[in-house]
Amino acid sequence: MTENAVSVVDEIDQDTTPEATATDVAETAEGTETAEGTDAATGTRSNGMSKHDMLVAEGDAAGDYLERLLDILDFDGDIDLDVEGERAVVSIIGDGDIDKLVGDHGEVLDALQELTRLAAMAETGQRSRLMLDIAGYRARRRTELSELGKSTAEQVAASGEAVRLAPMNPFERKVVHDAVGTVAGVESSSEGEEPRRRVVISPAS
Repeated sequence: MTENAVSVVDEIDQDTTPEATATDVAETAEGTETAEGTDAATGTRSNGMSKHDMLVAEGDAAGDYLERLLDILDFDGDIDLDVEGERAVVSIIGDGDIDKLVGDHGEVLDALQELTRLAAMAETGQRSRLMLDIAGYRARRRTELSELGKSTAEQVAASGEAVRLAPMNPFERKVVHDAVGTVAGVESSSEGEEPRRRVVISPAS
């Protein structure tokens, strides 16, 4: 992303960022977190909205934020909103300049996802865990990492020697953990500090 694009993102976000900074959920807990203010028996929040309705509202807020960003950057792209399990999923679909919003190894995408979560949280008043994808990058990365996790786990099962993978973000580590879980005789854990935290695949103890 160019310096102008970065400054535009900062400008958009300056009036919407809450005092508290959103934090990543540990990769092994993704998809299992229970949102505050939710009736466990009915799935209805204290404001009368169902969990699904809240996720839809979160996606709508994120979509509005991203549409403003695309307009200012003069990028062509369509925004797709969905709900998958306990998470709102927002995708920007397009070609050409849209790829600049992914960046090398998805760094720009990760930053935009955090900004979009903050914007959605400011709008809805609820902590956001939405997933942002741009130009299908996360979908492709999920497939690659699933194959890597499974093949490495099979290698560890055969050799009996642990393998440390390259540093990954929480989303990527979660994908690898899930893939390792499908292979018998091995286990996975994470070690290190962000942004150098990595998955370690070891023979099952």
